[in-house]
Amino acid sequence: MKIIKRNKNPKNKEVIGERQKPQPQSEDRVNLDLSKNLDENYEKFQAFLKESTDAVFRRFKLGQNKISCALIYIDGLVEKEVVHNSILRPMMSNVLEYEAMIEDVIKPEEAYNFIIDHVISVAEIKETETLDEAMLLVLSGEVALIIDGYDKLIILSARGWSTRGLSDPQSESVIRGAREGFTETLRTNTALLRRKCKDPNMVIRTIRLGRRSKTDVAYAYIKGITNPRLIEELEERLSKVDIDLIASAGHLEQLIQDNSLTPLPQMQVTERPDKTIANLMEGRIIVLVDNSPFALTIPTTFAQFFQSPEDYNERWIVSSFIRFIRWAASFFAVFTPAVYIAVVTYHPGLIPTRLALSIAAARIGVPFPSIIEAVLMELTIELLRESGARLPKGIGQTIGIVGGLVIGDAAVNAGLTSPIMVIIVALTAIASFVIPTYSAAIGLRTMRFPLMLIAATLGLYGVMLAFIFINIHLVSIKSFGMNYMTPQAPTIFNDMKDFVIRGPARKMKKRPVQSYPIDMIRMDME
Repeated sequence: MKIIKRNKNPKNKEVIGERQKPQPQSEDRVNLDLSKNLDENYEKFQAFLKESTDAVFRRFKLGQNKISCALIYIDGLVEKEVVHNSILRPMMSNVLEYEAMIEDVIKPEEAYNFIIDHVISVAEIKETETLDEAMLLVLSGEVALIIDGYDKLIILSARGWSTRGLSDPQSESVIRGAREGFTETLRTNTALLRRKCKDPNMVIRTIRLGRRSKTDVAYAYIKGITNPRLIEELEERLSKVDIDLIASAGHLEQLIQDNSLTPLPQMQVTERPDKTIANLMEGRIIVLVDNSPFALTIPTTFAQFFQSPEDYNERWIVSSFIRFIRWAASFFAVFTPAVYIAVVTYHPGLIPTRLALSIAAARIGVPFPSIIEAVLMELTIELLRESGARLPKGIGQTIGIVGGLVIGDAAVNAGLTSPIMVIIVALTAIASFVIPTYSAAIGLRTMRFPLMLIAATLGLYGVMLAFIFINIHLVSIKSFGMNYMTPQAPTIFNDMKDFVIRGPARKMKKRPVQSYPIDMIRMDME
């Protein structure tokens, strides 16, 4: 058998090495300055977009002098009817009719201003003298108009693409409240804010983040209520963001948050406009990201994660009772499995005799210690929750309910777990779902697992130490300079009216002190 050895050709290495070298970017090959020659400007655009099949280049002549013009836009980002009826037709047909009527021609040196003042019939017109700005606007859905003899471009507004209509917020369903939520289109979301708050002092500013994505990011606040220092702090943090892509509001949240070493969110995330407006009226800032249906609230306290818009649509006694249940459920969801493991493993004497005998009888035949039993059941619940969230809505609900019943019953019958453990894990899961904010709920659920390990190692003493550590950690967190645990730490009695107990509406005359608003008075009635 003849063995053929592959020769190592150094020339091949050179060729491969050359191919692996990074290719120069379009902006590295093109002079970004505009010239008065249409062909040169046209070629500069083509250097960027000629390889893109969705880029449209349209050259035409204007008037009897046949002044060279060109349109450049991205197919799918503009309304073609606007391009045809409000831009091309007036320039190619109406100008000729106008010249015939006045028995004169449009001179090249008059063409630029004449087009802006008398020809184009779109609502918004901009001018730019740089190629990079023009390219950014074209990629954002605008139309660039090049006119021969001018070293600046006319940018015409003709944006139009398929969008999702307003729908009921999926992550924040309420029984009594608005049925509309934010969408993936930034201007639709800012319009929702304007429709709900017609105060001219509401300021909405837009910036672009992402070196390559050029994502539009808007932040809104009420001038005269929001503290200027808070606005400056947000603007400073946004100015430091230097990344290729801003994919969503959650992505931006992680880039500007105070503390990355905590499972709990430091900004409230919502897709409800009514909740967003309520936060604006308290002196907070709202951040919206294009292509994301969620808004970020800055700053945020831990107590806000237990508030729901429907709390303010019910009588204060009912709302206070429901809110108290949420707080109790969160404590139950975090500590109950750990306390059970600690008591069963190290402190059975704390359990009443009959209950202790019942638990011992239920655990006969279970081959695992309580910590392994609890972790396996908790992981099973998390798997069912995650699979139910990823599957289609109807199937996901079925998987969650049927899967939980079948797996729990099968585990008990097989002797892999005790009935009391199934009950504790099920109640813990239900309690965690009571928390209105998803990001806070999943953060609290994550804390259960290290607590269970501590309980299995140190017993109730470990659970108490963990409780103290969690409180120290929560007190140390800040959200844009504001204490995360206000109004508890530091204690602010004015803000206690909207804490665990929600006070009567007529008693909540002042805004929360926690966000340091300029204007504290929000109600002047008895």
